[in-house]
Amino acid sequence: MLEIIYSDEQLIAINKPHDLLVHRSSIAADTSEFALQLLRDQIGARVYPVHRLDRKTGGALLFALDKDTDKAMQQQFMNNQVHKKYLAIVRGHTPDSGEVDYSLRKENGTLQEAFTAYRTLQLAELPVPLGKHETSRYSLVEAEPTTGRMHQLRKHFAHIFHPIIGDRTHGCNKQNKLFKEKWEMNTMLLHASQLNFQHPITNQPIEINASLQPEFIVVMQLMGWE
Repeated sequence: MLEIIYSDEQLIAINKPHDLLVHRSSIAADTSEFALQLLRDQIGARVYPVHRLDRKTGGALLFALDKDTDKAMQQQFMNNQVHKKYLAIVRGHTPDSGEVDYSLRKENGTLQEAFTAYRTLQLAELPVPLGKHETSRYSLVEAEPTTGRMHQLRKHFAHIFHPIIGDRTHGCNKQNKLFKEKWEMNTMLLHASQLNFQHPITNQPIEINASLQPEFIVVMQLMGWE
């Protein structure tokens, strides 16, 4: 059963587990479970995903229950009117806060402006040697992307040399291997924690919060973080 974290007559949101695809995709023929179909079967009604989360990302995923609401919410996401917050565990000790203003290239080669603000919530240093370093350093960050580019947070944190742990595409292979071999952790540690927007029908402010998934909590405990 999917965890439903918000529901009204027009919208429904779930706390998507890590490694669950939003919908069927030609690039993922290795799976038969998708959030869209699971939620549809669970509530017995058609649902429309108004945005996307990467397969490896957990957290708040919003669906519309009719086409008009779907269109209205997609427009809000396209216009960057939805305020999003993410939690990520990254390599190294990040500054107290920072901004990444770094354009990202689409598959067709077009550059798109991309902006992410972040703040550091926790730091850890584990007595685990890696490469030339005697210890391993990590940070828990809260990130707020004001644009919605594909893999934006993954690319932005890699760009500032603090890649997200478990990111196979843009991350650090040595760190990913360490987490897999030492702690049997294969999850990308990126979580969509909050969505804020104006309800397209009632015009009321909506805040949706998603609690951390078990895999993320295990690593938080490993780091000694509350």
